[in-house]
Amino acid sequence: MHDVQRRRLLKAAAAHGLTLGVAGTTMSMSSLAMAQTSSLKWANLTPGFTILISEYVMAKGIDKQFGLDLGKPTSYTAVSTYYNDFVAGNFDVCIGSWDTFAARYLTGVPMQLVCGITTGNMINIVVPKDGARSIKELEGKVFAAPQSTGTYRMTRAIIKELQGIDIESSMKVQNVDNPAASVTLVMANRADAALSWEPNISSGLKRVPDMRVLYNAGEEYKKKTNLDLPFFGVALKKDLIAKDPSVVKRVDQMFKEIIRGITANVDEAVKIGGTKSGIPSDVLATAISSGRLQFKHISMSEEIGRKSVRTASEFLARNKALPRPVDDGFFAS
Repeated sequence: MHDVQRRRLLKAAAAHGLTLGVAGTTMSMSSLAMAQTSSLKWANLTPGFTILISEYVMAKGIDKQFGLDLGKPTSYTAVSTYYNDFVAGNFDVCIGSWDTFAARYLTGVPMQLVCGITTGNMINIVVPKDGARSIKELEGKVFAAPQSTGTYRMTRAIIKELQGIDIESSMKVQNVDNPAASVTLVMANRADAALSWEPNISSGLKRVPDMRVLYNAGEEYKKKTNLDLPFFGVALKKDLIAKDPSVVKRVDQMFKEIIRGITANVDEAVKIGGTKSGIPSDVLATAISSGRLQFKHISMSEEIGRKSVRTASEFLARNKALPRPVDDGFFAS
């Protein structure tokens, strides 16, 4: 019986990359419990693609494969509240814009980026059928955008550097607190352009097919830098990491598996995600097939992942969207 228990201990430790005792054969019960399961709180933002992620995880039980128990996520409709509650410690695992995390990290909030999961191709500006044909033609026009988001700051920096136009000084920015609301304003002819991200773009295009995508921030950035623009990523608070350093690798690998599963069978994933997201499966499928919702896992434990974020942070700092580039302390590994 002792040998059986010993083999189980070794197997659990190996599965989670944990270090055993001096002789390589013992492990405390508290470490084993941590290896078996870590109960974490998380959240999603509705409507939005984070629903696709959370529903997919719950349907597939992917968290359990990595010794995690995420449970049912808290749902938010206001972007600002979503991020503020993460900073306040109301949930542990946050899916969000990497530069929103960076902005808070640079002001002293103890958080670290674990991985990236999508590119900036998600970020788009839409206009009505007969609307502007260029960013310059939006000068003096009403531009609806969620100003509290990193997406807004990122897009403003990209347009400023690549087009030489400052959104805030050249347009009439109308703030919204939800990325779906900006698109709705264009659909209702109450704004001349809207900044949002997928799947809100595809959702709006389904309802108003002659609405147009004027600008794709990720595509324009890649033309300039030859790098993908990082966008949505996953962050953890430092106090959580300090309590259990192994959680970084487990969360990182879990999201790698999530992205692998979604991209391997998009039809299944959008069917799962569309059930409770309020976004029809065909809209999610369109967002992915269009190339705008582009899933890509990049780990901050690897130099290529850190380089993509460093380069983007230098770009944003140069255009005053961040106070300075991030340092290595921003990366969880």
